[in-house]
Amino acid sequence: MPEALDSALAEVRALLLAPGLTRAVAAGRRRGQRPSVVRAELRPVTLKAGPRLQIAVSDGSRPHTRNVAPGTEAGAAVDELLAEPFGNWHVETADATLQLRVTKSGEAQVHRAAASRPATEPGGHDRAKEWLLDPGDPLFREIGGSAAKRRQVDAFLRALAATLPDDLTGPLRVVDLGCGNAYLTFAAYRHLVQRGLDVTLVGVDVREDQRRRNTELAERLGWADRVGFVAGTIADASVEPAPDLVLALHACDTATDEALARAVRWGARWVLAAPCCHHDLAAQLRAGPAPAPYELLTRQGILRERFADVLTDSLRAALLRLHGYRAEVVEFVDSQHTPRNLLIRARRTAGAPTDGQRAEYRELVGQWGVTPRLETLLTEAR
Repeated sequence: MPEALDSALAEVRALLLAPGLTRAVAAGRRRGQRPSVVRAELRPVTLKAGPRLQIAVSDGSRPHTRNVAPGTEAGAAVDELLAEPFGNWHVETADATLQLRVTKSGEAQVHRAAASRPATEPGGHDRAKEWLLDPGDPLFREIGGSAAKRRQVDAFLRALAATLPDDLTGPLRVVDLGCGNAYLTFAAYRHLVQRGLDVTLVGVDVREDQRRRNTELAERLGWADRVGFVAGTIADASVEPAPDLVLALHACDTATDEALARAVRWGARWVLAAPCCHHDLAAQLRAGPAPAPYELLTRQGILRERFADVLTDSLRAALLRLHGYRAEVVEFVDSQHTPRNLLIRARRTAGAPTDGQRAEYRELVGQWGVTPRLETLLTEAR
């Protein structure tokens, strides 16, 4: 429910100047306005001279930090920041979290949540569980809040947080290719906004009924002006402008290749892809003999399928490196929760591949007599 902006900012001010402040971030911009800095972060610090409020601001190129004394000095500094036309405020205190977003109409969309309490292990011992998205967040009421889903959301958000630089500022355009029911899409948006980023996100899925469902959910959450959905294939759906971050989570078989190829064509700065169902290379391995002395790797069906999984994702990572990305394959969710637990994480460097990298890739595909779908798609795009 939208609130009056002045009263919401007054609440933010009280939290910023209260003793329980942990951290606060201001970022983004209001419609038709631009702050004098792109990001501001506030946190309490203790110096030799006593407690201070540390304020770090960035103009997009250089950060500037100052420490202000409690009382009049801190109040004046906070008032200066609140007067800036930031589009988002995220405030964490010892007891609560407040997220404020300024709508296109100039009102405040505010979410308030109690601070997460320590989880309890069997036997009654407290164990602090630092969730990146509060289990009490209203989002979980919409997408479901089972323990398994919270674990998957948290694992994904940790991978996302490890991919993006800590000092990232400015607008961030995100596309989720093959988003399905979009619960990770919504979780990504929620987390990125809480980091103080100015985010617009588009989810793509081939099913029109999913587009309608996800659009309705975005409207219920009050995010419809920043989170949209289109129906279309991964390869052909209209997405403008090109995104900075591409997500492709559990796109089946060569749909992951289509997502990676499209990310490369866009020149996306970051890519997170969780592959699923590696049928394409498995079929190619069945069609011919394995090179000596590796017949034992493909003689048994289950071993051939598992080897095809490893070979597919190894070649995907290698192809991304050949196209200007630093790529790594990491664990997504612990294997006890799902066997499809790998994540390809890539960051664009625009660096040219070495002759050794090219030769290594050609030798591997030549030895096994396979042609990865991603190679075909990237070749066709030239």
